[in-house]
Amino acid sequence: MGVSRKEIDRRYANVRAAMDAADLDAVIVCGSEYTGFEGSVTYMSGFVIVHRYAYVLLPRDGEPSIVFPAEARYVGEHGTTWIEEQIFADVPGVWLADRLAGSRVGVYGLDYVMTVRDHQALAGRVALVPFDLEFDLARAVKSDEELDSVRQSVRINVDGFHAFREAYAPGRTAAEVLAPAEELFVERGCGRLTMNMVLVGPEFTIARADAVLGDFCIPSLEIAGPGGHWVEVSRALGAPGDEERRMLEAYTEYFGAAQEAMRPGATAHDVHAAVSRGFRQRGYDLGHVTGHSIGMTMIEHPKIGDGVETELRENMVFSMHPHAIGADGCSCLYMQDTWLVGPAGGVPLAGLPMQIYETAL
Repeated sequence: MGVSRKEIDRRYANVRAAMDAADLDAVIVCGSEYTGFEGSVTYMSGFVIVHRYAYVLLPRDGEPSIVFPAEARYVGEHGTTWIEEQIFADVPGVWLADRLAGSRVGVYGLDYVMTVRDHQALAGRVALVPFDLEFDLARAVKSDEELDSVRQSVRINVDGFHAFREAYAPGRTAAEVLAPAEELFVERGCGRLTMNMVLVGPEFTIARADAVLGDFCIPSLEIAGPGGHWVEVSRALGAPGDEERRMLEAYTEYFGAAQEAMRPGATAHDVHAAVSRGFRQRGYDLGHVTGHSIGMTMIEHPKIGDGVETELRENMVFSMHPHAIGADGCSCLYMQDTWLVGPAGGVPLAGLPMQIYETAL
């Protein structure tokens, strides 16, 4: 799925507006091959990292550059980037420091993604400013072109869920059941951009490939389609116990509350309070995070959580997955959806009913 020049210009304009607000001379966007963390570079360049790491340098004025470590001459299909200046540096941080010496530079990925050697090369020569929140908010509102990609990813994920559901039966191994979904994801162009697992047992741990599944399981399906936009869609399968049935009641309430609460102008805290109410009233703890913005990086700001006062805007996209945990600390329920902030409220993009699916066989 190609990216139009109009869309590229829109992305750069939004990041430069955030750059101006923070009084920066340039922004460095970091990405690595770690699944879910390569998407920031793809967003800014069209390049998909398959090995090592890369940086995109966007100055306040002028053209961007993409910088690769020279020790791995192949880190992906370099011809896929729309950026003309492609740099292969022995130490990318040295090249960046030479280009940016004396500048005030925002860095997306400063704490978690930028390599130590590159940080050492830049520190002292460049004023480095954390820029994760600002960058994510600059890309949080999706264009129509991006939403086409999001919807394509959702369609693929939903089809993958049904492939999993059709293969699932007690007595089969996790590998046997997950394989048809993974095959579908590869056929539909997801490539390496999948992070899928099967959750089993009283504490819903990740099943080993050879683990034999029982009469209840939760597939956790997270993929990005050909356009590179991550989505998360899944439902529990099989025969739930009494506690899980009660948790499903809270999930049904959340599903309705999110459609009402996820509207432009509401804060992320408002949404969290609305969707968590049914779980809290039933005495459940909420593990993990209630939700988070999602795009070409798997997890982006803002999160849907207590005290997060970021206001939602139309055409933001969120992954929502309240994680209900029973009083015993073991029983739980965890189901995922990808939501669009519409003009009048939240829109669940998968079109799946909020239910626990019975086995297909």
